[in-house]
Amino acid sequence: MSMLSSHIVSTSPGAPAPETAPPPANPTRRLVIVVRADPVICGHSGEARNLAEVALTRGFDDVRIVTWPMPALQAAGLPLKPLDAVLPYSPGISVERPEPVGDYKVPDGRYLGGIVGRLVELFTEGVPTTAMSLYLTPHATAVADAAYLARATGMCAPLVTVAEAVGSDITNVVRTAVAAGRFGAAARAFITYLSSDVCVAVSEYTKVLIVEAAEEVDERWGTGFANECRERVSVSYPAIDSSAYLNLDPHELERRLGERGLQRDGYVMFLSRLSRAKGVDDLINGFATSSASEVTKLAICGNGPEAMALRALAASAPCADRIVFFDDVDDAEKPYLLAGSAAYVLASKPRPEFVETFGIALVEKMLAGGGPIITCDTGGIGEAVGPHARIVPTSHPQAISQELDQIVLEMTPAERQAWVPAARDYAAKFDRTSVFDRLFALVEKGEADLAAAS
Repeated sequence: MSMLSSHIVSTSPGAPAPETAPPPANPTRRLVIVVRADPVICGHSGEARNLAEVALTRGFDDVRIVTWPMPALQAAGLPLKPLDAVLPYSPGISVERPEPVGDYKVPDGRYLGGIVGRLVELFTEGVPTTAMSLYLTPHATAVADAAYLARATGMCAPLVTVAEAVGSDITNVVRTAVAAGRFGAAARAFITYLSSDVCVAVSEYTKVLIVEAAEEVDERWGTGFANECRERVSVSYPAIDSSAYLNLDPHELERRLGERGLQRDGYVMFLSRLSRAKGVDDLINGFATSSASEVTKLAICGNGPEAMALRALAASAPCADRIVFFDDVDDAEKPYLLAGSAAYVLASKPRPEFVETFGIALVEKMLAGGGPIITCDTGGIGEAVGPHARIVPTSHPQAISQELDQIVLEMTPAERQAWVPAARDYAAKFDRTSVFDRLFALVEKGEADLAAAS
């Protein structure tokens, strides 16, 4: 073990507990995942958990999720789950929240410095390691910097790096840089991404988005990123734990719905971040004008930057008393709420800062059952749902209203359930075990390429 491994887990005050277990004394194979982990409300925090859990069954005896201290997450204004409701990880998975390095004179780099420093220590402990970053900015940057530094020490263990890109890496970073004429920022994103041994995107749509953005940079500044992205970027869909959504106890379902004041088949549901791109305003307006609103409730589950504005919009609706908000739904309760709903609506719409590049919640709904999905053919949503959803135009409350009336008022409960078997079969391909195995086939190829190059 390296002299640098002076600490194992540094967990900030206020972090969910227990979330870590002592790592093995003499690990032989390590997976490190850098991500905005729980309690952040984000499908990719769940993806990190799912990849970590499968890794324990695939020969990794030490799995580390390296993430941000709670004060950093809270200060960023990210929507968070209730801290006391975060599910524990299996023994063998350690969550690390490195403390910041430096004081107030280092305005924004202190937390990143802590993460990079801890990664260097992990990479130089003599354990063959696969390091994966979910989101390029700043997580792939942290892994790339740490890999460079670890190798520069001469003590780096065998290391393979994997970078997974999501749509906001492009819409929120690269295209903003291009629009502002900031070549350096755009180049940094692509060079960091392509410096990874394995480059993946969360959907085919995301890969197209990456290549198109690279073409913009190439055309403007004469670089050559697009061809390399076309050749090197593979698709790895988000990993979802199917078992959490299947074979739900009907008595437990009724109990949980009762605690929320809901009845099975008696509510329309939204569950995701409360942000502009999710189209919750269109859902509220569509529900308010529907005849279905007279016999069902609308349950809006989640939190986010638009929470106050959406509550105000709902309060002004004629059916305000039938619209409820739940900002404390945890991972254990989520499958039951999905399964009990008469319909699930995600009216996602493209925004400059965000495009739905997959739609993890949609797959979770398909697995859980319940009534049909209403959504928009935006970004990678089509890849997530296939033919198993009712598609409405973006920013079209009236279309949502019409679909709700048809599903709630014209279909029987049995007809609402009829869509489930085929949808569940389609969603099974996103199960975490299958996704992990496909991803690590790419990793093994990357390892072989590195060995051949050396």
